[in-house]
Amino acid sequence: MTHDHDLVLRPTPAQTEAALNPPPGRNGGDLVVETLAGLGATTVFGLPGQHALGMFDALRRSDLAYVGLRIENNAGFAADAYGRITGEAAPLLLSTGPGALTSLAALQEAAAASAPVLAISSQIPTAGLGGGRHGYLHELPDQAASFRGVVKSVHPVRAQSQIPSAIAAAWKSALTAPHGPVWVEIPQDVLLAETHLPVVTALDATPEELPPRPELTAVAADLLSKAERPAIIAGGGVVRSDASGKLRALAERLRAPVVTTFGGKGAFPWTHPLSLQSWLEDRHTTDFLEDADVLLVVGSGLGELSSNYHTFKPRGRVVQIEADLGKLESNHPALGIHADARLALQALLETVDERTDEDAPRRVREVLDQVGERIAAQELTLEQDVLASVRRALPAGSPSFWDMTILAYWAWSAFDPRGANTMHSAQGAGGLGYGFPAALGAAAADPTRPVLAVSGDGGALYSIAELATARQYGLDVTWLIVDDGGYGILREYMTDAFGEPTATELTRPDYVALAESFGVPGVRTTPETLEADLAKALSEPGPSVVVLPAVLRMFAPTHLG
Repeated sequence: MTHDHDLVLRPTPAQTEAALNPPPGRNGGDLVVETLAGLGATTVFGLPGQHALGMFDALRRSDLAYVGLRIENNAGFAADAYGRITGEAAPLLLSTGPGALTSLAALQEAAAASAPVLAISSQIPTAGLGGGRHGYLHELPDQAASFRGVVKSVHPVRAQSQIPSAIAAAWKSALTAPHGPVWVEIPQDVLLAETHLPVVTALDATPEELPPRPELTAVAADLLSKAERPAIIAGGGVVRSDASGKLRALAERLRAPVVTTFGGKGAFPWTHPLSLQSWLEDRHTTDFLEDADVLLVVGSGLGELSSNYHTFKPRGRVVQIEADLGKLESNHPALGIHADARLALQALLETVDERTDEDAPRRVREVLDQVGERIAAQELTLEQDVLASVRRALPAGSPSFWDMTILAYWAWSAFDPRGANTMHSAQGAGGLGYGFPAALGAAAADPTRPVLAVSGDGGALYSIAELATARQYGLDVTWLIVDDGGYGILREYMTDAFGEPTATELTRPDYVALAESFGVPGVRTTPETLEADLAKALSEPGPSVVVLPAVLRMFAPTHLG
């Protein structure tokens, strides 16, 4: 009797011949790049360093495309965006110690946003590990410990034969829901030593599926089918699992209004009659969601931003679908369903009853009208005009990447992304400097569409070095820098809290002249000419910079009833 698990793949004669006669001149780095190529990678990001040179030398013998950024954290942001756009694990090659540690903030963002990044770092030689020699350049007592609290999984390697399996296991982890960053480290001597192992070919790193338990979806479907006022909150998990089509079908079957979180932008069509859009920092939206007798939360942990700063107090039953087990019921009691959003929505589609509720679109319009009246009363015409100009200038289907800046805070609530997986920001971890390097990663992922990056002048100073990267690779990214002379949102926060700001004002360069010194065309614009200048920059190939000197104000959020 033969069991499936007893079957093994037998090599063909040609495979045996190739395995017995590997090409000469290969090292441990070749095993890294061969494994990546075997898993389906086509592009890698990173920055070379002394201990990692074995990997970078091996790139020369591979077909992998390499995009080298100037700062490791920016390389991590670029890989993050590549992973979000493609849905593939984005390899990030790093050196030891300072090089590795400089990527931590980017990996934190990837973890918060469930972006699949495969970070592969070098390590000091094995002689210095496990209580051996000390005093190596870049040495850390326990390098992996710095990453364990940030990434999904850590995969240390200590011998060449471990490289393919460790990278395959990391790849599988990165792409198993919830997606996220993973960490592999390989000592310098292991990367540099000549290898006689055969070329890496057969690899299986198929991500594990996370289906919902049927008894739970049966209860959820019953609750939703019998609900009088169902509503849906759609988070980033819907976008990551490519489930926006299933979400729309379910919402239409249930006649349930949908609000998307800031991380879930584009998960539901902005202008749909059931769309409450993304006005989460608004009491009218919060009141509406609290009034739902059954609230379906898909792919969101209902964290600080998604819960109107934890003022949201649902009165009805909550059904939460979440792939990250730690986020299940972490903020609100619910019927918790630990599952990938796509699989759970499919299960609900197959089991819910169709509801008739002709009044739902009217109730949605009523909330949006109330929100609009509240914003209009604050006399923020400049801010609304600037955001509208950006939307008109950006071609439909082109992705945008937003740094932590006042215009981005507006965009979270008020920007129509015109499609799933097109608008991205650093709102997961909230670090500065995300927008421009992330946009470079997106342009590398899909060179057929122009990409927009939006930063303030404070965040822009984190990313200036990457103008050289944009020019070197000819990446089609237009960078809008809103220059208000400092950390604008912190200026507002401190003025509101303490009466005056401290440490928020910045001396900054002439961004147009600086861009041009990199060989990148730049233009200084005004709110009146922004749309035309931005559209022109986006229509021309290669990188460009548009600088808008303007002091924008944030709309007043409403947390309290």
